[in-house]
Amino acid sequence: RMSAPYMFGQYAIRNTEIFMESALSFALVNLKPVLPGHVLICPKRVVKRFYDMTPEEITDLWQTASKVSRVIEKHFDGDGLTFAIQDGKNAGQTVEHVHIHIIPRKRQDYENSDQIYTEVC
Repeated sequence: RMSAPYMFGQYAIRNTEIFMESALSFALVNLKPVLPGHVLICPKRVVKRFYDMTPEEITDLWQTASKVSRVIEKHFDGDGLTFAIQDGKNAGQTVEHVHIHIIPRKRQDYENSDQIYTEVC
């Protein structure tokens, strides 16, 4: 498992919340999921804004997101995925640490598919 404790912004992450890690990123369960299977992918380094990440961190973050997304879509019997990044307070970011929301989707999980964005914010 993890070699060192990680932070999600100002919050210490318990090992039980982390289910995958790569060289520069980690994946954790969302404690307030919008839909079943809603997870977060974060860089290990606490980075407030997307543009402050290194090219290596960006590559690793998205590669990790790709690997995780395949597994959670299948596990939660989805037929689509929503990926979302809220970058900055006015974009709805509540924890000052870059993270990708990955949410498995199913037909008619919302009456209007775009309604999910009001739930994520």
